[in-house]
Amino acid sequence: MIRLPSSTGRERRFGPVNNPPGAFPSRRSHGVQPRRGRSWCPCRLLAATALLVAGSGAAAAWAADEPPQTPAREQDTEQDTVQAATPAAAAKQRHDRFAAMMKGVRLLGSFTRDDDESATPRQEEYEIARATKIGAGDGWLVMARIRYGSVDVTVPVPVEVKWAGETPVITLDDVTIPGLGTFSARVVLDRGRYAGTWTHDKVGGHMFGRIVTTAPPADGPPSATPPAPDTSPR
Repeated sequence: MIRLPSSTGRERRFGPVNNPPGAFPSRRSHGVQPRRGRSWCPCRLLAATALLVAGSGAAAAWAADEPPQTPAREQDTEQDTVQAATPAAAAKQRHDRFAAMMKGVRLLGSFTRDDDESATPRQEEYEIARATKIGAGDGWLVMARIRYGSVDVTVPVPVEVKWAGETPVITLDDVTIPGLGTFSARVVLDRGRYAGTWTHDKVGGHMFGRIVTTAPPADGPPSATPPAPDTSPR
């Protein structure tokens, strides 16, 4: 004999399949109207309970495996700090590298003139004692001894240093050097070489050569008082 609870609270009994008709009272005989739709079944309750228990266990295991989450506002603050610090650190590295590149070196090479392209390139030399960063922009002050033709002077030259990736480009835009004239230039410094263009007043051309290290002079740096310069264009 199998006994199962019904939706009315009464037990439903199921006997052998060969019971005679009328062995079990019908629901209508007791005044109970049959329910429409699905009838209640205990097996469904057991299945739903099992699913809830299994889901709770999986959620607990997932939460245990997950690392603790940082609040979104703190994550944004940390990311902004890293992004702000990274460009500044990269710029400082470039500035330090350029200052080291321009300390106690000579630029030995040649230059041409656009108005005399058939002429043999003439020799030039720039002896650079140091380069000092100015302010927060691209400005630098280069202490240089300039030699070309009959010119031999030591002057501080204000320049800007632009960057082509990690390659410095010395830039002058109509910079007037007392006693010499007005200059513009774009000079790329790369792996022990330099190359670029120059303009002196109304004359211009190309320049190129090598960057070599100089030994410090025994009697100190070159004198800052230059001789009377030749102001004629190169």
